[in-house]
Amino acid sequence: MITIFKTTDEGLVQVSEVVAGCWIRAVDPTPEEISRLQAMGIPADFIAYALDIDERSRVEKSNGDTLIVIKIPHYQGDVADVPYTTIPLGIMLSPTFVVTICRMDSDLLREVTSGRMRGISTNKRNRLTLNLFLRTATQYLNYLREINRRVDALEDKLQRSMRNQEVLELLKYEKSLTYFTTALKSNELMMERLQRSQLFQTYPDDLELLEDVLTENQQAIEMVNIAGAILSQMMDAFASIISNNLNIVMKFLASITIVLSLPTLVASLYGMNVGLPFENNPLAFLFILVLSVVLSVSVAWVFRKRDWI
Repeated sequence: MITIFKTTDEGLVQVSEVVAGCWIRAVDPTPEEISRLQAMGIPADFIAYALDIDERSRVEKSNGDTLIVIKIPHYQGDVADVPYTTIPLGIMLSPTFVVTICRMDSDLLREVTSGRMRGISTNKRNRLTLNLFLRTATQYLNYLREINRRVDALEDKLQRSMRNQEVLELLKYEKSLTYFTTALKSNELMMERLQRSQLFQTYPDDLELLEDVLTENQQAIEMVNIAGAILSQMMDAFASIISNNLNIVMKFLASITIVLSLPTLVASLYGMNVGLPFENNPLAFLFILVLSVVLSVSVAWVFRKRDWI
C-alpha cells in the first residue's frame, strides 16, 4: 500500500499525487506498486534492500539519492514465538521527496502519520528522517517497559508454579531482547556513520537532534542489556526453583508411600497360610490393627521431624 503525505498549514495531511516536499509511505508494496515506485525514480536495489526482512542497518548512496535502512521494533502479538521483533525500515532521501518502505505496518509509522507527533514536516527531509530515528529509539524504550511489565507478571506466577510454561514464556521475551540488542547496536553504528558524514551538518539544529538521537539510542541499548541480564538470571533461578519444587513433591509422595506401605506389610505377613503368633487369640485382629497404626504413626513422626512431610 502506498500513501502520500504532505505537511500543510493544517498539519500532516494525505494527498493523492506526488508533489515536491511530500512523504511517500509504502507498506508491503505489491509488484504493481513496486513498479510505480521505480517509475518515481527509486532504484530497484533500494526497494529490495528495504523489503529484505533480514537487512541490516546501513547507508547507501546512488545518483544523488540516499538510502538509510534502520531496524525498528515490531510487535507481532503474544501468540507469536517472538512477541517483539525488529524489521528494517528503508528511508530514501531524494532531492524532492522522502520515501519510506517497510515490509510490515508498524505502530511507529502509524503514530507518525496520525499527526500526534510534533515537529513532523515533510518539507524538511533531514528533520523528518531524524524524527523517525528519535521515534524509533523511543519505541524501543516503550516496548522494553511493556516487556518488563509482562516479565514481572510471569515472575509472580513462577513463584507458585511447577510447570515449564512460564519459563518458556520468559524465553520468548529473552529472544525479543536479543533482537532488540542486535538492532540497536546496528542502528548506532549507522547513525555514527551519518554523524561523520556531511548529510546532517547543513543546519545546526539537525546536528543537535542527531546527537539527541544517539543519546536516546545509547540509553535504549543500556536498558535492554540490563533487562536481558536480569531476565537471563531470573530464568536460571526459576528453573532451579521449579526443579526444587518438584523434588519436594516427590519427597512428600515417597514419604506417604512408605507410611502407607507399613500396614500393608503387616497385613501381608499375617495373611500367610502358616502358623503365626496370636493366631488363636480372639484379639489378634485388634493387635494387628494397633501394630499397623503404631508403625505408621511412628514412621510418620520420624519423617515429620526430618521435615520430609
